[in-house]
Amino acid sequence: MVSAPVQVAPPVQAPARVRRLPRWVAPVAGVVAVVALYVAFRGKAVLPHDDDASVFHWLNDARDWVDANRNSSPIFLYVVNYLRLGVSEIYTLIQGALVALGWPGLIGLATGLGWLAGGWRIALVSLAGFAGVGVLGFWEASVDTLALTLSAVALSLLFGIPLGVWTGRSPRVRRIVTPVLDVMQIMPTFSYLSPIVLLFLIGPASATVATMIYAMPPAIRITSLAIQRVAGVAVEASESLGATGWQTLSKVRLPLALNTIMLGVNQTIAAALSMVPLVALIAAPGLGVDLLRALARVNVGAALIPGVAIVLLAIVLDRMTRAAAQRRDGGGRARVVRWAGFAVLTAAGLALTPVLAQEFPEQWHVQLVRPINDVAEWIETHWYTFTGFLNDVVAYGLLNPLQDVLTSAPWWLITMAVLVFAWRVSGPVAGVIAAACLAGVAALQLWQHGMETLTIVLVASVITIAAGLALGVLAARSRWFAAGLRPILDAAQTMPSFSYLLPAVALFGNGRFTAIMASFIYAVPVVARLVEDGLRAVPATVMEAAKSAGSTDRQLLWKVQLPMARGSLLLAANQGIVMTLAMVVIGALVGAGALGYDVVAGIAQQEDYGKGLAAGVALVLLGVMLDRITQGANGRRSPHKKRNA
Repeated sequence: MVSAPVQVAPPVQAPARVRRLPRWVAPVAGVVAVVALYVAFRGKAVLPHDDDASVFHWLNDARDWVDANRNSSPIFLYVVNYLRLGVSEIYTLIQGALVALGWPGLIGLATGLGWLAGGWRIALVSLAGFAGVGVLGFWEASVDTLALTLSAVALSLLFGIPLGVWTGRSPRVRRIVTPVLDVMQIMPTFSYLSPIVLLFLIGPASATVATMIYAMPPAIRITSLAIQRVAGVAVEASESLGATGWQTLSKVRLPLALNTIMLGVNQTIAAALSMVPLVALIAAPGLGVDLLRALARVNVGAALIPGVAIVLLAIVLDRMTRAAAQRRDGGGRARVVRWAGFAVLTAAGLALTPVLAQEFPEQWHVQLVRPINDVAEWIETHWYTFTGFLNDVVAYGLLNPLQDVLTSAPWWLITMAVLVFAWRVSGPVAGVIAAACLAGVAALQLWQHGMETLTIVLVASVITIAAGLALGVLAARSRWFAAGLRPILDAAQTMPSFSYLLPAVALFGNGRFTAIMASFIYAVPVVARLVEDGLRAVPATVMEAAKSAGSTDRQLLWKVQLPMARGSLLLAANQGIVMTLAMVVIGALVGAGALGYDVVAGIAQQEDYGKGLAAGVALVLLGVMLDRITQGANGRRSPHKKRNA
């Protein structure tokens, strides 16, 4: 019997492996395409600036309509005007109460509140801070600044805490409110001023409203976070016992979230104090007036002293609210001691008010303006060669070439390039939003000034992020370096932004580089802190595993710490860019020009109001564009993760 032949199956051929192009090919091809289009269309569709643009006239007409109907339109008669009068009355009431206390009474009250919040240490800080304000010779202006701050903070908390509770309990409300808060925090402070003045005129009322808008987002965000963090077990236990929704909120949620809400109060006060000097541009009283006068006279000492006074107020209020947030209630005896100390210290100050002079004694003033100016003059004289060289290098090596490219390229090419870049870095939504923002700047007929502002922001951001990254890495790797750097960063963060301009002017003169240096000092502390925190947050087990595998310190940094801290690094870049934009705009006061100058001109000159209002909107659009790109990048997976997915 013959067996059938065995059929042998042909060998299975493996599918041909598709060769993928290297990852760098697409970006390089995109850059080559943009460069080729730039060379081909350079100087076309550049949208040069026109002070007589139709948009500006339309906005001026809108302002004229508001002025003509301010006392006849129902919206103004029954809403806006009453709001303005109400806010003005709140400021007047608080300011009158502070003045009536007299300087001994106010110092006694501040010391008593410090004792009540955190014991004798905070009481001593409060005493030294308020007495220091008087010794510097700015007592009256400081009282006005404190009144404006307290008015804005009171209104911010009155609206912010309930809204924060609502957003914390309702995901739907949270989805609606979060984008609004993002825009409010991105907006450069100058952008608030023109529309606020249009509605509320100049003076304390408009200054309070502008400060309130700037200071409210932290109150809403932190209160919402505090409500969300309340343990579900506690809420369920309350509801199982038959408590109503209001009872659960008032008896469970709010008491458990109180310490975190107090941190929101702390951040609201800090935001208000940073805004208060700026609203001197719209006739707000206080220390900002002295800062503006010093800026006009280019007097470094006269600008730093009121800045130090604001820092002292900020330190006192910061320590007081932080201590109140971290306080743990002791027994009944501890509570009695706290309240008794508060009563004794406050009563002692009030008792001294009729005895001592109403005004802070001039013989107690310490004159520091001349010594500071002497130091500034010496630095200017002896460092002129270095500062001039640095100014020229940045101007001719970075600013001028980049500005020439951005202002000579077609607007559609820059918009397309930003769309593609943002899409690749942060996703399609970020790309579309970024391109829409640039299209909005073009529609406002402020393209050239927008590109000039973007030039300064990009150069300042690169310098700021590079320096902040270096400082953050050094602080994360050396606790001694971190300990020495911390007080410097604290002082830089609490100093009002105006105070940075005068030293920069003394060193570098008026111009764009001065604004870059001021923004560098303003934004570096935040970048450095975020980088340090991100690197320190890398788990110790991961670090030990890398060391046991033989990694060097350099390899630990580049292969472990920096990749694992990617989220913190991108957040640092985001905050650095947004803060740089805010400070560069203020740099318009020292010759930076561009959109910041348009905003200032719109506030100062009636005929330029439309241009100033449009420039404020353009600044918001640039801020949103830069924020979306950097925030979206934080949500995207890194290329390393994509390859291993």
